[in-house]
Amino acid sequence: MCQQSLDMRPFEDLLEIILAFDDKGMITYGNAAAREKLGYDQGLEGLFVGTVFPGAFQKADGGWKALQPFGMETCRMTAYRKNQTCFPTDMRVLPQEQGGSYLCMANDVLEKEFLSHELEQVKQEAQDAMRVKSEFVANVTHELRTPVNGISGQVRELLPLETEKEKLRKLQLIERCCGEMNKIINNILDFSKLEAGKFQLEQARFSIRNTIDYVMASHKGRITEKGLDFFVTVSPGVPEYVVGDELRIVQVLNNLLSNAQKFTSVGKITLEVIKTAQTGDAQELFFLVCDTGIGIEPKDQEKLFQSFSQVDASTSRKYGGTGLGLSICRQLVELMDGSINVESVKGKGTTFSFSVWVGRDPETEAEEDSFVQPRPVVSFGGSAPQEEEQDASHYGTASNREALQKNLSKLILSVEMENWEKAEMFMETIRQLTADAPQEVSRAVLRLKMAIQKENYDRISTGMDTLKALIDAEPQTEDSRAAR
Repeated sequence: MCQQSLDMRPFEDLLEIILAFDDKGMITYGNAAAREKLGYDQGLEGLFVGTVFPGAFQKADGGWKALQPFGMETCRMTAYRKNQTCFPTDMRVLPQEQGGSYLCMANDVLEKEFLSHELEQVKQEAQDAMRVKSEFVANVTHELRTPVNGISGQVRELLPLETEKEKLRKLQLIERCCGEMNKIINNILDFSKLEAGKFQLEQARFSIRNTIDYVMASHKGRITEKGLDFFVTVSPGVPEYVVGDELRIVQVLNNLLSNAQKFTSVGKITLEVIKTAQTGDAQELFFLVCDTGIGIEPKDQEKLFQSFSQVDASTSRKYGGTGLGLSICRQLVELMDGSINVESVKGKGTTFSFSVWVGRDPETEAEEDSFVQPRPVVSFGGSAPQEEEQDASHYGTASNREALQKNLSKLILSVEMENWEKAEMFMETIRQLTADAPQEVSRAVLRLKMAIQKENYDRISTGMDTLKALIDAEPQTEDSRAAR
């Protein structure tokens, strides 16, 4: 009766299983997909619907009752074929306008489940391969440390015993190379631990001011020797003692300050620490590292925090680095529930800021709540920071000439003292100060740099005289660069 009242022709060629049944649960229609998938070549008419879906329908009082709630939402049901084999489906049952008739619609999801299982298996295999790779890299870097530290230790023992200048210079170079190698190994090791999810933060009580003093002492020598001003400020609101991972905070600060020193030829570098929030026993510390260096284009700033990435290939060639430092910093800061950001203007400088959450020290929190000793600004290599500074990065300006003369004097002194490491450092600063100079000046700088690398005194003397003459011959007006 239901079959005559419902027009089933639109359902016949659908890929979905369609079954119509009456109020007694007897199937009145099954489309082609139902006949094929369920194995009823002669049709399903007269068969109880619970025979196909025993988990959904059951006979009761001359009719049927549902074992599962039905509606517009699909539910996962098992369909049984004529030969009693089964497969999973997504099924729904809808009553029709004609009283006592129902439509059962089901999609075969066997292939979907199989593909989902395969995808999950492939994903798991990829994760296992990544974990094995990370563990391998971590093990290799651990093994590399042993010979590098062995070489470095032997060289340090030989340094006080060596009297010949040439041999002493080569030993110092070996020690320096070992130090650089250890930095690379440490970066790779930290990266591998972070990737493998095996990085653990240490929670210990420490003095944040002593930590800043340590960081300041570690960097002030290189920064001031390069002719840069170095300013450090700790806000009075910062507590004396906190609970957190001091080593990792120092690691982030060291990386940011090293980058600032590397990419800044003139001007200043500043470090500032501020307490920005407190919730219960947790408090947020905010760090700012600013420089007046080469700056970064807005489109390149996102690359900074990507693994193995630098602004461009020339950055690695000019300044070195693996491209892992800032990526590790970002992950370390996020492990400490903070975030790291960068703001920069090309040619004007860069500001890195990051926040971390640390615990309050229960031994001193009462004293800190009542009074905190103010922390003055500490400066090295110059006077207190001014709001306006002359731009020394453009060749030919008065401030540029002053910076060049200062670094040339330090370069001469370093050569006379045969301190070739410092000589190369000042030479790199001079190269940065003459980045937009005329071609003949750039060539003179390059020849002088090559002479210093080869420690050729005659060519160094000639190169300095030539470079000074070219600099003195340039017009001494602020708009000389525009005139060129």
